[in-house]
Amino acid sequence: MDRDASFLFAGTNFNRKKFTDVFDRFKGKKESDEAEEKLNLIDNGSTQKEEHTSLRVSKKRKRKGAVSDPVEGFSVFTSSKSKTEADGEGKEHIGSEILEGKKEYYRQLERDAIFRKKHNIHVSGSNVPSCLQSFTELKSRFGCKSYLLRNLAKLGFKEPTPIQMQAIPVILSGRECFACAQTGSGKTFAFVCPILMKLKQTSKDGVRAVILCPTRELAAQTARECKKLTKRKEFHIKLMTKQLAKSADFSVLHCDILISTPFRLQYAINKRKLDLSRVEFLVLDEADKLFELGLMEQVDSVFKACSNPSILHSLFSATLPDEVEKIARTIMHDAVRVIIGRKNSASETIKQKLVFVGSEEGKFLALRQTFSESLNPPVLIFVQNKERAKELYNEVKFDDIRADVIHSDLSQKQRENAVDNFRAGKTWVLIATDVIARGMDFKGVNCVINYDFPDSSSAYIHRIGRSGRAGRSGEAITFYTEADVQFLRNIANVITASGGEVPDWIMSMSKKKWRKHRPQRESISTRPQDD
Repeated sequence: MDRDASFLFAGTNFNRKKFTDVFDRFKGKKESDEAEEKLNLIDNGSTQKEEHTSLRVSKKRKRKGAVSDPVEGFSVFTSSKSKTEADGEGKEHIGSEILEGKKEYYRQLERDAIFRKKHNIHVSGSNVPSCLQSFTELKSRFGCKSYLLRNLAKLGFKEPTPIQMQAIPVILSGRECFACAQTGSGKTFAFVCPILMKLKQTSKDGVRAVILCPTRELAAQTARECKKLTKRKEFHIKLMTKQLAKSADFSVLHCDILISTPFRLQYAINKRKLDLSRVEFLVLDEADKLFELGLMEQVDSVFKACSNPSILHSLFSATLPDEVEKIARTIMHDAVRVIIGRKNSASETIKQKLVFVGSEEGKFLALRQTFSESLNPPVLIFVQNKERAKELYNEVKFDDIRADVIHSDLSQKQRENAVDNFRAGKTWVLIATDVIARGMDFKGVNCVINYDFPDSSSAYIHRIGRSGRAGRSGEAITFYTEADVQFLRNIANVITASGGEVPDWIMSMSKKKWRKHRPQRESISTRPQDD
């Protein structure tokens, strides 16, 4: 059909003029046939397209039908409807879980608040960890090693004290902490225990924890407590002595925990014998004393030497003045503040008494009368300075009383012997300056006598805190003269805050702001002037 129709007449001559009508008839027929054929082609194409489309639609319908009608008990693919339902159920389940988690979170906060109120624990800070309710939680919550729990049991620790309940979880959670708790409340263990748990085992990487103490006696006592807790465990705990500071090479000497006074540590740092760049924990024990002007520069040099960016700082004390809190907030990050009981208060187990003696002569007479009426050793007597300590010792050493004295003029060995004899009961009465009023733990001190009026409220709290420790009862007697009357109200506030009684006339006095009340006092001597 594609060829011209003239091939039918090949080799034949037509007379077009003669057969014009015939030729036109053939030509019209050809054109009509071609038009019909094209129309048929168009119709056939559309029919085929419709059949193809209907076939595709039917296949889709079949597939859809196959998906929507799964075999009972078996489904390879999830239908869109079931998937939507599953997604909805999943979101609903997740939403209920989140809601339940929030409810549990708030229930836990409520339980923590009730527990803290019961134990007089006051905290501030974000996301404060829950309290430690028993020592068994050290293992269940924090994975404490068995050696530490065993040593705790041997040392007689049955249940944590309030400061231990809160401070231990805070430090173990990797948070910085500054805490204030009464004397004899177990603050030392509250920071030593979590440090030992965090360090896990000994290392040769250098010093990893530093504990700063204001006095050598307190540093030595802290070192002893650390060694008790690490018994039968290879931990290298070093006390920074004078000899160690001068000659030791800490790059060779293994040391995990270093306990020192600020001066000796600064000396070793300046001599470049000590690298503190890997220290993970820095603890300031009796922090308010360490932040006094005389020690502030030395403490600052220690802070600079401890350059580890991930170091954790902890501050502990029985008294926490506002200015110390301000300093603490500048050096600590995201810290938790823990106060046990009332801030800057004495223990309620101490019976406190104020005794008017008139003059300096009246003090010694009152002391002898106290001894004659009820000498209940061991007794600690605090005086204003080392000269008065020597004078009082010379007066009482011949009174058939086993007395001794401790002050800064004595050598380290003499001071250690005086403390050891008092602990062992060989000495009944120990005369001291404020050098041992900080942190020293004497078991069973029955009475503290403030022979000289304390120079501040915090000094008073720390002095009388040598008795009534760890829940025991104690007694505190404070002598005051005419020169001390103007500062009585300051001490009276501490007494009433811890449940004691004070005469109304004292409480009606105005509170006077004092700065180191240390008046010039007469010599302590009963000998005639000629002698």
